[in-house]
Formats: sequence, structure tokens, C-alpha cells
Amino acid sequence: MTTRRRFLTILAGAALLPTLANAAASWRGIALGANAQIILDHPNADALIASAVAEISRLEGLFSLHQDSQLTRLNAAGHLANPAPEMLELLSICGAVNTRTGGAFDPTIQPLWALYAESFSAGSSPSPAQIAARTIGWQHVRFSPAQISLAKPDMALTLNGIAQGFIADKIAALFRAEGVANVLIDTGEIMALGFAPNGAAWPVTIANSGGQIAPLSNAAIATSAPLGTIFDDAGTVGHILDPRTGQPDGQWAQVSVTATSAALADGLSTAFCLMTQAEIHTAGKAGVLDIRTISA
Repeated sequence: MTTRRRFLTILAGAALLPTLANAAASWRGIALGANAQIILDHPNADALIASAVAEISRLEGLFSLHQDSQLTRLNAAGHLANPAPEMLELLSICGAVNTRTGGAFDPTIQPLWALYAESFSAGSSPSPAQIAARTIGWQHVRFSPAQISLAKPDMALTLNGIAQGFIADKIAALFRAEGVANVLIDTGEIMALGFAPNGAAWPVTIANSGGQIAPLSNAAIATSAPLGTIFDDAGTVGHILDPRTGQPDGQWAQVSVTATSAALADGLSTAFCLMTQAEIHTAGKAGVLDIRTISA
């Protein structure tokens, strides 16, 4: 059993709603399985949003685990020739976040995730021997403009802990290239350029935080929670597995990271769920603007 909860929402308060209704165009859809939204105040908003939606679809065709994508072809064959530049860029970011978090963030966790999903669907938890048999480790991933390869058999990658943020960054770059100064992009994680139509920072509410609001301007926010997606019917085994132990470890119920990059915020919020406060403090420096944790 797996279910997913929503942790970030755009706050349309009394001061913002009338302005949005009169001055901004918006789009709602799906990006990598998550609810997505774009709010844009611009004379050519409709055409710009159409370009952004097409780009979201194109990037999904690289990173999705649930369609014929470059990622699924890599996982099936163990190698991928001539990967897209965006795939190489994202893998480079993954490597940097893996190093920065001491291995707590590791996209090679996918076979372990699949094991947990299959085991709990069959009514039991995976055994220690089954967990140990899965090959996990970023050091086994090789990539260059010519090819991506997984050095060990039965390896697979998931980019679900970072791709939504990466897509938000890419859509923000698309808007910047078109001269757009003010836009809010929500692809499951949120990137805000400039200001909302009322002139204030874009207001984002964080679920399960007592109504905390994260005002965003030229910044991104991502939130991860181990029990946001669950494997078991009791709702006690969360989806954020520690690649270093093979277990759903961690002391945090929820972590929100505000950063200059949505990909960085996304990857770090995932890893920080598995790290101590001291480790988070050490890793959460360059590019990080704010970290909010909720204890389990």
C-alpha cells in the first residue's frame, strides 16, 4: 500500500485572492505524479504557460518511473547511450547532494524501495537477508555524455527525491529567458520568482506546521515526510529509506528546506529526514536559506 500526502500549498489569502483573480493567469496539472500549478502575471501568460507545460512533459519523458522514459530504459538495460543533457545535469546534482549528505541521499535506493513495496503488498516486511541482497551505492553509477551505466547487476535509479525540484528550476529558467520576473511554479516542490501580483512575496503554507507560512521570493521550498507515502496498512512504515542501513530510519516527521535551487531543496529535504540535527547543520549551508524540522 502506498499513499501520498501534499505538504506545500499556495496560500490565497484575502489580500491575494482578488489580485490573482484579476491580474494573473494560472494552470493546474500533474508533474511526475504530483499536483502542479503555475501562477503568472504577464501579458503573454497563456503562451508562456503553454511552453512551460510542454517542457514539463518533455522532462517527465526523461525522469519518470512510470512511462517509457530515459530513466526506465536505463533501469531495464543497466546502461543508456547518449543521455539527454538534463539527465546528465541532474545526475551531477545527485552526486553533489550524495556527497554533501554523507550518502543519506542516494538515487540507487530504487531496488530497496521496490522490495519494500512488493513485500508489504504481499502482507509482510522484507527480511534482513532480502535487504542485504539489494545493491545500493552511488559509487556504482557511471555517467558521461556518451553513456550512463550501472556497474552492478540488478541496480536501478529513482529520481523521485529530486526531479520535481529540478523540473521547477528548469521551468523557472524558461520563464527567465522570456524576460518573466514574477511567477510561481509548483511541480510538487515550489520555486518562486519575484513577487505575487499584490507586490508581496509569494505565500506558501507548510502542512503539519501549525499554519506556518514560508514567504518566497527568488527562492524555492521543498518538504519531505517519511510517512507522506507509506508501505503498510497501519501507516507506520514510511517511504524514505536510509540507503546506509536499508531501514526506514530517521528522527524527523517532516523537514522543509528553503534554498536558492528547488533541486537542492528537494534532495536535501529528502536526505535530512535521515540525518541528525548536527549533520543537517553541517550539510545545510551553501545555497540553503532556511530549514524547518518537525520531530517524529
